[in-house]
Amino acid sequence: MRILLVDDEVELTDPLSRVLTREGYSVDAAYDGTSGSQLAQDGSYDLLILDWMLPGKTGLEICQELRHQSKTTPVLFLTAKDTLNDRVEGLDAGADDYLVKPFELRELLARVRALLRRSGSQNYGVTLQRLVVADLELDSENQVAYRRGRIIDLSEKESQLLQFFMENTGQLLTHAQILQSLWKDDEPPSSNVIAALIRLLRRKIEQAGETPLIHTVYGKGYRFGASSSETGEEK
Repeated sequence: MRILLVDDEVELTDPLSRVLTREGYSVDAAYDGTSGSQLAQDGSYDLLILDWMLPGKTGLEICQELRHQSKTTPVLFLTAKDTLNDRVEGLDAGADDYLVKPFELRELLARVRALLRRSGSQNYGVTLQRLVVADLELDSENQVAYRRGRIIDLSEKESQLLQFFMENTGQLLTHAQILQSLWKDDEPPSSNVIAALIRLLRRKIEQAGETPLIHTVYGKGYRFGASSSETGEEK
């Protein structure tokens, strides 16, 4: 099945494209309304996922054009517009569903499957396997994490480190254990590299107002989880 994703937020579009591909869909992506409209007109897609506000041409305009041409391809809007009037306007323009940003990945995938079922498609994709701790989810295969509607792009080592943490939630992990897990038979770097890597990972997965998950146990190592439980343990 083919999906067209049109959204000018690259930090959302690229990882979301990878996730949908991992789900078994063939995904084309566009970052502005003009090229998105051209692809929608020329391509044979089973589903369109459109951002409402786009440079060049809005998702609303793309949807209206398709409906005026009697094209019935299902359309799912992704938008920050969340008033009742906005939802009514989007549905009246011909959209089949409407999801407000930020959204949970599981809900988006469920809506994608529902729209494809409704349109008669037979292949609904495969279930994505993820590690989950508190409100953080990790798709290590695609090197992306999800928290409170955010899609978090990770480097290879960041993804490996986060996977190791999540697989050992609540356990005290020493620098030596982390080095062994991430570098295995390769020549390990200095312990300063671990501290720098953890600092980068924290910036990505712990934003203002979010519960800290990586806790430093000074002189010993790190513990991962929603709360610390040992004296001397800090974020």
